[in-house]
Amino acid sequence: MAAAGGRHRWLLWAAVVAHVVASGAGFVEDLDESFKENRKDDIWLVDFYAPWCGHCKKLEPVWNEVGMEMKNMGSPVKVGKMDATSFSSIASEFGVRGYPTIKLLKGDLAYNYRGPRTKDDIIEFANRVAGPLIRPLPSQHMFEHVQKRHRVLFVYVGGESPLKEKYIEVASELIVYTYFFSASEDVLPEYVTLPELPAVAVFKDGTYFVYDGKLVAIAVIDDKNSSVEHTRLKSIIQEVARDYRDHFHRDFQFGHMDGNDYINSLLMDDLTIPTIVVLNTSNQQYFLPDRHIENTEDMVQFINNILDGTAEAQGGDGLLQRIKRIIYDAKSTVVSVFKSSPLLGCFLFGLPLGVISIMCYGICTADTDGGVDEHEAAKKENGDRDLTDEGSEEEQEEEKNGKYTELSDGELKQKDIMEKKKD
Repeated sequence: MAAAGGRHRWLLWAAVVAHVVASGAGFVEDLDESFKENRKDDIWLVDFYAPWCGHCKKLEPVWNEVGMEMKNMGSPVKVGKMDATSFSSIASEFGVRGYPTIKLLKGDLAYNYRGPRTKDDIIEFANRVAGPLIRPLPSQHMFEHVQKRHRVLFVYVGGESPLKEKYIEVASELIVYTYFFSASEDVLPEYVTLPELPAVAVFKDGTYFVYDGKLVAIAVIDDKNSSVEHTRLKSIIQEVARDYRDHFHRDFQFGHMDGNDYINSLLMDDLTIPTIVVLNTSNQQYFLPDRHIENTEDMVQFINNILDGTAEAQGGDGLLQRIKRIIYDAKSTVVSVFKSSPLLGCFLFGLPLGVISIMCYGICTADTDGGVDEHEAAKKENGDRDLTDEGSEEEQEEEKNGKYTELSDGELKQKDIMEKKKD
């Protein structure tokens, strides 16, 4: 009886789990080729998977829970999944290169999720990215509430300005990692002193600092890569930030970045990760170590070389760099278009080139025909002149013949007179 009761309990538990999983799956839409045209009116959180992928199968129950939770909380984000092997052209257009790939699609923008594949982390990412880029903090109470929830807090203070434009631009790129807020000066805590407005204040570890174009030392790594090299560089940055805070806090900020896509576009270069890069946010220069960073001492030496001017600065905001930026952006746009949709790329860039080629051919052909026409006209004119000259000779010949005819008539008259005299 006990064994039978245990078996019944197990069957009941299995039935409940199956029901929960099935009900969760009902909130996740299976997407097909029509998704490409229909998606732009909504915000979508999509799992691009492959049926044979073990990690994808492991994510499936979590994804069903995400779909059910997002639906129950009234989120505007729709949750879907797409077999990237069956709809490879659409997956390629969204830049899917591995499985599973989680993306939030918002208008023309696609945001990659690189965090832990847990329900809470994925939902937090979706709510953050789906919302406004800059969230206003209308009161001190709201500021305190948000500060308790976030370990790092970025706050823009002030009105419209070029700094705010830059702040929005950075937020559009980095919203996948953290939140960005705005507030008036009276909302900030009393201990905060801003030297001028507008300003960007960063709150962390119970203190704050004001953005003033400091140097930023970044360990560019792959968070999914657990190799010694990746974890070592991340640890070195953290140790320097903690142990040398009094030495470098005035001039440096420290952090780590997952993936090199953003840093490559910023530096217009292709950095191999893991690596260390130091950015000068005031003039867009950057520094790369001239030798391998093995430990904290190497990192400190690299920083000191930057401060005393012996490290070589690259990049900048000069004229040549601006021209390079224009060329790089154009090249990146062309490459991304051809990678995502080769046929569209051929149409967008092939059609104008074809029209230009036809125009050039028409211009060249028109000039050649004009030259031939002018040559033929010259020949015709010369021929007319020859004909005119020939006509003049004929007229002269006719006049000569006329004279001969007149002389002959005179002779005939004289002959008649002479004959009459003889008679």
